[in-house]
Amino acid sequence: MARKPASRAEFVMFDVFYEDGSQRSNRRVPSTVLGGIDGDAPARATIEEQDRQIAEKSGNPALAIDRIRRSGGK
Repeated sequence: MARKPASRAEFVMFDVFYEDGSQRSNRRVPSTVLGGIDGDAPARATIEEQDRQIAEKSGNPALAIDRIRRSGGK
């Protein structure tokens, strides 16, 4: 009997540019929160939440996001 393909969560990768000039590449955002009228706007909220969690664990303050864009695909 053939195996069913495992359900995979699809992600979209984003480059994040912070107000201090630093950049983080390939930040994963679930594709389920994207699309519709808002387009990629919900990705910013998801990335900000990820940053808050990282800052909380590291003890460093979260950086303010300047802009985001989709990472270039292979």
